[in-house]
Amino acid sequence: MRVRVEGESMRPALLPGDWLLVRRGARIRPGDIVVARLPGDPGRLIVKRAGWRGDDGWWLESDNQRAAGRRDSWDFGPVDDIVGRVVLRYWPPRRRAR
Repeated sequence: MRVRVEGESMRPALLPGDWLLVRRGARIRPGDIVVARLPGDPGRLIVKRAGWRGDDGWWLESDNQRAAGRRDSWDFGPVDDIVGRVVLRYWPPRRRAR
């Protein structure tokens, strides 16, 4: 599946407007970037970094903890509804160094 990044919570790894290729049902390891359903709003997807797997699900964190509107496991706890693992950022094809 394809997912478009919105917001600043995954900076510097991912920027708003990046497009990602996601492998549904892929094996997740700590450190992977994943797409999950937002707890309390399962119609909304979130892109986060997998921290660790506990009994209640994965602990997901934002790379940029200071981003406005950031929400991750520090707010809602472990997540058990992982859609898939990000395998590729395909757009934009090149990014300028800042």
